Amino acid sequence: MKETSMLRELKGIGEKTEAVFARLGIVTAGDLLRHYPLGYDRFGEPVGIPEIKEGELCAVRGRLRGGISTRKIRNLTISVCRVSDGAGELSLTFFNMAYLKNIVKPGTDYIFRGTPQRGAGGWKMEQPAVYTQEVYEKLTGALQPRYPLTAGLSNHALAKAVRQALERVETEEYLPEEIRERYALTGLKEAFWGIHFPQDADMLRRCRRRLVFDEFFLFLLQLQRYRQHGARAENPHPLIETADTERFLERLPYSLTASQQRVWEEIRGDLQGKRLMNRLVQGDVGSGKTIIAVLALLMTAANGCQGALMAPTEVLARQHFETICDMTRRYGLPFTPALLTGSMTAGEKRKRYAQIESGGANVIVGTHALIQEKAVYRNLTLVITDEQHRFGVRQREALAGKGQDTHVLVMSATPIPRTLAIILYGDLDISVIDELPAHRLPIKNCVVNGGYRKKAYEFIQKEIEKGRQAYVICPMVEAGEMEGLENVADYTEKLRGVFPDKVQIAALHGRMKPADKNRIMEAFGRGDIDILVSTTVIEVGIDVPNATVMLIENAERFGLAQLHQLRGRVGRGKSQSYCIFVSASDRDDTMERLSILNRSNDGFYIAGEDLRLRGPGDMFGIRQSGGMDFKLADIYRDAGELRDASEAAKRYAEDERLLSLLPHVDFRGI
Repeated sequence: MKETSMLRELKGIGEKTEAVFARLGIVTAGDLLRHYPLGYDRFGEPVGIPEIKEGELCAVRGRLRGGISTRKIRNLTISVCRVSDGAGELSLTFFNMAYLKNIVKPGTDYIFRGTPQRGAGGWKMEQPAVYTQEVYEKLTGALQPRYPLTAGLSNHALAKAVRQALERVETEEYLPEEIRERYALTGLKEAFWGIHFPQDADMLRRCRRRLVFDEFFLFLLQLQRYRQHGARAENPHPLIETADTERFLERLPYSLTASQQRVWEEIRGDLQGKRLMNRLVQGDVGSGKTIIAVLALLMTAANGCQGALMAPTEVLARQHFETICDMTRRYGLPFTPALLTGSMTAGEKRKRYAQIESGGANVIVGTHALIQEKAVYRNLTLVITDEQHRFGVRQREALAGKGQDTHVLVMSATPIPRTLAIILYGDLDISVIDELPAHRLPIKNCVVNGGYRKKAYEFIQKEIEKGRQAYVICPMVEAGEMEGLENVADYTEKLRGVFPDKVQIAALHGRMKPADKNRIMEAFGRGDIDILVSTTVIEVGIDVPNATVMLIENAERFGLAQLHQLRGRVGRGKSQSYCIFVSASDRDDTMERLSILNRSNDGFYIAGEDLRLRGPGDMFGIRQSGGMDFKLADIYRDAGELRDASEAAKRYAEDERLLSLLPHVDFRGI
């Protein structure tokens, strides 16, 4: 069986099951092998109640004392009971699990696994997993993979399919032995086994390292080939200075910061220079990158040319479009803006295509729809991509290829230390906006444990009464993905039981259909939703100046750079904003790491500290985003592998023998 074989060739997978897998982007056996676990459960020996530690996931053997009492608050069913192991007692709370009355019997020993917290009445656990002793004994000592799932697919069924694929698929090793030896990399087949079913932590680290190296190596090899074969083109028609940009700057109600002014001068020099611009602008959240993009578009339009701005989501594209329309009206800019997104009707798209091709629109804002075949530009001269890490080199080049002699400007709010940025964006000149506008109020931060939740909810309620809004971030979508971690589905219901009926609460996560995500984010933007419970899908979201509070659950499970990115969703208006980081662990090293966020709002400082402190990371936690769209790799945690892969890519970029063996990479046209 080959990696390209369809899933239906696996035993037990028919047409219906194949369609369920397809919702996760799993179509072939190779896709299944690369559907990596979110994390791993380690089932340790049960501990006595007196031995448990606050915030640390553990298993406790206990016997039910009395029965389970149940009460209902609106749509939320709350079940409460107490268990004892003879040496101590533990209070358990379950949400929407009334059926437990028929399963957990008084007088019988069970294993309860969850994250304990110390309350006024002693130790307590919320929503622990419940096992019989026999079932738990079979799991003890094992590393159990936990996968991203979808409705209709259990973790057990997915793991079973992966194991079958590992046994049947003929995995072809493509890295030459000299590379594997030079960088001490395990074989590919072993790496796939070890990432899915590791025997121990050491095996997991070795196997993950090989797959991380591969992700970086394949990406950087493409980039290296592009650098070698795509030398910077000459600028045959330099743009000329016009009065439009200076008039616009004079009419703005604020002055550019020194940092913004410096970056604008660099961009203006590129547009007027001898070679086409190919520049990355890195700017922290809220540093004012948008106004720089508008200035570049203004200079382009004033020269009678077209400029395009591509955003990663429809909501963000629409927000950029509305901002540009507002500035056009307010400051009399020579813009004729047009919006092009995938969700538009065929008729709307035809109208936009005609407008773009005729030159009737000189500023075109949109999503990936901007690079579709039917989008033909009259004289596209400037291409801007927002949140560059969401787009690959190919997509950026595809948009630039829509014009002739096109300037390219990419913008990112992901703070990446310069040493890593040079590796990842080595084909670009790099500009940095490293100060915030004076009118931005610094966000007030606090790092707390779960015992402060009640106070946090009270604080959010006060902000809502002032007419403000709040975000709540959970690492998981639904129950069962990882025990001991908060999930959006249950948390949303729990909050509906905590806050008054008039408080509007909604859920958002990446598994929703794009139209549903857009609808919820737009409703939150209008103020129709008071509290938005979400996963990190809002990391690249819309600008909601009225949102003043963000509460992040299980903050210890995220990288500092990603926490900073999430925090950037608040603090965008005139009111004081706040971020509450709730840690399930109060270990000294955890609290010390999170305290960096407490004392700094500087994304580049935080990124540097993240790089310094990550080390090997939490191998048994959720995958952490480093700001690039790699499946497994994290540019902070895996900085060493990134440097190794960069060295290897430079060394082997011209090795045609190696290039002929590489899978998943199309080098044509690079």
